[in-house]
Amino acid sequence: MADEEAQYKFIPEGESAVRISSRNYYGRGTAFYPNEDQYEGEYEDGYRIGKGIYTYKRPEEKPADKYEGDFYLNKKHGIGLMTYVEKNETYYGQWENGKKHGEGIYTYNNKDTYSGWWAFGKKHGKGTYVYAATNQRIEGTWEENKCIEGRWILPNGNYFEGKFENNKPSGNGKWYFKNGNIITGDFKQEPFEDEVDGETVKKYKLSWLTNANLCSSAELINDQERF
Repeated sequence: MADEEAQYKFIPEGESAVRISSRNYYGRGTAFYPNEDQYEGEYEDGYRIGKGIYTYKRPEEKPADKYEGDFYLNKKHGIGLMTYVEKNETYYGQWENGKKHGEGIYTYNNKDTYSGWWAFGKKHGKGTYVYAATNQRIEGTWEENKCIEGRWILPNGNYFEGKFENNKPSGNGKWYFKNGNIITGDFKQEPFEDEVDGETVKKYKLSWLTNANLCSSAELINDQERF
């Protein structure tokens, strides 16, 4: 019985008979996979192509992760919404070959958001990360999930512009103030280890080396450790 339950099952829309394959099928249908995932949507020549909903296995009767959107050759491809239920996070945007690729917005469980460009599943290109709790934000150029150059913008409109490492300002840059003043200086990063959810995580403390009056800006950024 267990082996029978683990078999792939396919039911074309409007039919009650269960098939063991979707091969050569055109139209809508529902597939039940041996790992307990489920797909309901459009097919072309037996492949998931078009609009559909892919529901992942429900862990111990909890709500399941789900993708709703476009498919091509059995993979997420086009525009779609991925809901990560356990993490309480979502991604809506472009996909290619099963990965986030193109323009999209990711919403984290603390309501922080990243909106911008992705490449092969990672933040890559122009993008903006907004801290929901403080309304501070990073705008700039990203590579491999990290901001490498851009602006750290404070809610009062003042902002730092320069290079970034580890998603924090690094080295020489400039502070721009609403009153027109500009101060050039340097940020220094000091690595340290912290305990997060029982695991040791490497973090970086930020220090402003140039003007004592701006030391508080470094503390504001340190408080927004997120990545």
